[in-house]
Parts: sequence; C-alpha cells; structure tokens
Amino acid sequence: MTLNKFNLPDVGEGLTEAEIVSWKVKPGDTVAINDVLCEIETAKSLVELPSPFAGTVTELLVPEGVTVDVGTAIISVSDAVSGDPTPADVPAPTLQTAAPAAPMYGKLAADDQPASDGGASDGGPAGGPLVGSGPKADAVKRRPRKTRTEIPADPIHGAPEIEPVQPRSAEAVLEAPVPAGSTSGAVPAGSASGAEKPTLGGTITGLVNKVLAKPPVRKIARDLGIDLADVVATGARGEVTREDLVSYQAQRDAELDKADTFWGKSGRPQDQRIERIPVKGVRKATAKAMVESAFSAPHVSIFVDVDASRTMEFVKRLKASRDFEGIKVSPLLILAKAVIWAAARNPSVNATWVDDPEGSDAAEIHVKHFMNLGIAAATPRGLMVPNIKNAQDLSLKELALALNDLATTARAGKTQPSQMQGGTLTVTNIGALGIDTGTPIINPGEVAIVAFGTIKQKPWVLDGEVIPRWITTLGGSFDHRVVDGDLSARFMADVASILEEPALLLD
Repeated sequence: MTLNKFNLPDVGEGLTEAEIVSWKVKPGDTVAINDVLCEIETAKSLVELPSPFAGTVTELLVPEGVTVDVGTAIISVSDAVSGDPTPADVPAPTLQTAAPAAPMYGKLAADDQPASDGGASDGGPAGGPLVGSGPKADAVKRRPRKTRTEIPADPIHGAPEIEPVQPRSAEAVLEAPVPAGSTSGAVPAGSASGAEKPTLGGTITGLVNKVLAKPPVRKIARDLGIDLADVVATGARGEVTREDLVSYQAQRDAELDKADTFWGKSGRPQDQRIERIPVKGVRKATAKAMVESAFSAPHVSIFVDVDASRTMEFVKRLKASRDFEGIKVSPLLILAKAVIWAAARNPSVNATWVDDPEGSDAAEIHVKHFMNLGIAAATPRGLMVPNIKNAQDLSLKELALALNDLATTARAGKTQPSQMQGGTLTVTNIGALGIDTGTPIINPGEVAIVAFGTIKQKPWVLDGEVIPRWITTLGGSFDHRVVDGDLSARFMADVASILEEPALLLD
C-alpha cells in the first residue's frame, strides 16, 4: 500500500497561498482521479481542486478555514481501494445512511453513491458510507434523488427535534409512493406487505421531503421561507395545516425579536461589540493592488456628462430584436463597445507601463494591439475584475453573451484565475448602484479605467430648448506617465460620442 500526499498547487500565476474553504471528502472516502477534493480561495477566485490520485482518503491534513502556502501537503490518499465485497460482507442499510445527500456541485462523490451501487469500504464501520464497484441500476430509468440525509440545524432554533415527522404513522410511511428504482433503504425488503414495519424512533432521514401538506399550504411555506419538515404537523392524517404554519411563524418571529440586532446589546462591553474580520483572499489581494496602483501610478481623472438618450432607444430596440432574444442587454453593452472603438482611435490608453527590471531609470510603454476588456464586478467575496479576452474581435451579440457569462460566473463565485489575468483596460459600472460618478483607481498593469454612472432623466438644453433627456456621467482615471491630458480628453470624448450616437459604430 502506498500513501500519496497531495500538495497545494499554484492554480494561478505566482500565487503563494490559498485558504481551504470546504472539504468535499472525508477520511475513508474512495476517490477517483479528477474527483473534487476541496474548494480553495486564492487571492483571485474560488477554485475546485481535483484529485490527482485514485484510492482511499486517509487523512485531511489541513482543516477548513486555514490559509496555507503553495506546496503544503493538504490531504493523504492511499492507493488501496476495497474490492467487490461478497453479499455476506455487505451490511444491511440503515435508515440513517440509506439516502445520499444531493451534491452541491457536479457529480456525486464516491461516498455519495447509492447504497445499491456497492458494498462497504475497507475497514469502514457498519452502517458507514457504502462504496464499491457493484452493478449499477439502469441510468436511463433512475432519477437523481434530492432527499437529504439529515435535517440541517436552523441558525435561530438550533438543531430541530424529531417531532415534525412523528405524527406520521408507520402505515402512512409505507403507503407513501416510492420513486421507481429508489433504494433509499427506508423500507426494508419484504415490509411492503405489512409483515415488517419500521418504527419511527430515533433520527429518521431520507423521509423529510415526504411531509404531507396540501398545495396551498406548500405555497405559503415557500413564500415564508419555511421548511415543512421543521413544522409540527397536527392534521388528521399527519399533514401540515395552515394553523401549523401560523403557529410556527409566530414562534419564529418571537425568537427573532429577542435576537441581537446589528448593533448588539448595549449592556455588553464595547470590545465585545466589535466584529473582527480577517483580511485574506480576494480582499487582501484587492487592498494590496489598490495601494500599489494609487501610490505608483500618478492618477489624473476627468469627467464628462453625456446625453445617452439614443443609447437607451438603441438598447430598447435590441431587446425587441429576435437576434437578441433571451440575451440580457443593457447600456453597459454599448459602453463596452464604445470603449473598444475609442481605444482603437487612441491606442496608448490600452497599454502598460513597465519599469526596468534592473531598477534603473529606463522604462518601457507596452501598447497592446488586442483588448482584454476588464469588467469590475462586486461579488459577495469582494471586488473582482475578470476580463473578456480579445473583445475587439467580438460582434455586438457575442459581446453581450460574454458580458452575461462574465456576470453570472462572478456572482456564483466561480471566476477562474485565468479569467482575471492579462486585462488591458477596465470598465466599472458604478451606475448599477445609482451612483452618478466617481474617481476609480486604475487596475494594476493598466493605464486607464472608465467609470459608468447611472443614467437618469434630467433637464437638458437641446437646440435652445430645455427638455428631459437620459443623462449619464462618465469618469475616467489615467496613468499620467503614459496618458497625457490631451489624450485622455480625446479618448473620453470618443466614448461619449458613441453613447450619444450608437450609429457611429457602423463606421
């Protein structure tokens, strides 16, 4: 038997550390090559680490929430894998391990496979995870089960009691419909005839989603965010009633009223009312990059008010077009196209200042003849700036699809390090939050950034008349070592001209 240790790899360019966010396996689990072992948070994104080994997990060497250096051993995997057990070796499935939990991402891990798919792992305790390589059910006829193996603890009420399912009799459990191909193990073989009936004592899992309730009651529960499994059922047939929901909601509201508010309890010492948040991951990388940019590149910022009424009309026509059906279209799409168009007319804004590596006074300006357009995105994990590669080659529709994909991936926290590297010019859409304008800090490695303010109707003088128009304010920051005032003004004027008349893109 060989014991393999998996060292934390460098998943990006030059990353030195990462935090173990969550483990997807545990000791005793059988893993195959490329099965997801864990999620890590680097300075740039959340990344899933696949297993380079096949075998049995012997030890998790780093706990969740700990930041370790690249090259540190984080898990050990033995190459010994249990073979196909004989029927006598297979322990009878218990109620507690019969129904696997639905995986959060992708396919089921080895320990999440249905009990009918194999036998017990080597040395695994009776009733533990069932793994192996036995025959599998017909994949066409089987439906993925979404039952949970256990009821999660409620952050307000704590661990729930078993009472929510106790009103259901054993007869009701046996009479409940079971999906074809189900091997949950909740009803042992031969018990359907009534010869053997399971008791309801102890913790019952895999049956929580079978709580009885009428459709109107289920809708009310969904609207209120109530899990029916947490509600004590008092109906004649063991079903949850409207009155049960009202009682549960009243109890929940009462406990919420007693909970601490954001400000905490005034009676506590002041130091106990201070929340300490470690600076790591994306926040740490962002802070370092912004400080370096602000104090190494001399920023100059300029602003321009723009009549974007024709852009708003153009966006409205695109939304109604069959070519853009199902694609989210916003004024940001026109701005992105305007920035690409204006950079082609003013190439030096799409560049990088490179200091001499020897530390002398010599330096170079690298003008990029391609556009990796960065879009600043506010995510739950902090500010991220993924970029659209070779945006200059994309049509308007392709650019819209790329923007949609970028935003969806960023909000889901799945932006990869490669998507955040190599940016050449950045757009930040602060108008999405109702902000008129600002002075953005240049993304490191670039020399220009454009802030897009909110578009709102304002009085505007047009042909000597004051009329309501859709007005926005653009703010641009530039590295004054590369972009002079004249160049920055011409670039911003070109961007504004496209927003005022999108038809110029046809030139």
